[in-house]
Amino acid sequence: MKQAFLRFLRDEEGATAVEYGLIAALIAVAIILSITDLGDKLKDVFETIKNALP
Repeated sequence: MKQAFLRFLRDEEGATAVEYGLIAALIAVAIILSITDLGDKLKDVFETIKNALP
C-alpha cells in the first residue's frame, strides 16, 4: 500500500493538464471580476445620465 502511494506521488503524468486547468480557472476568475467591476461602473454612468435628463 505504501509503495503504491509513493508511486502515485512520484507520477507526474497528467500534471500538465491539471496545471492548464488551474491556469484557465484563474483566468476565468480574473475575467469575471473585471466584467463585474466594469458593469458596476457602467451602471453608475447610466444612473448619472438618467438623473441629468429632465
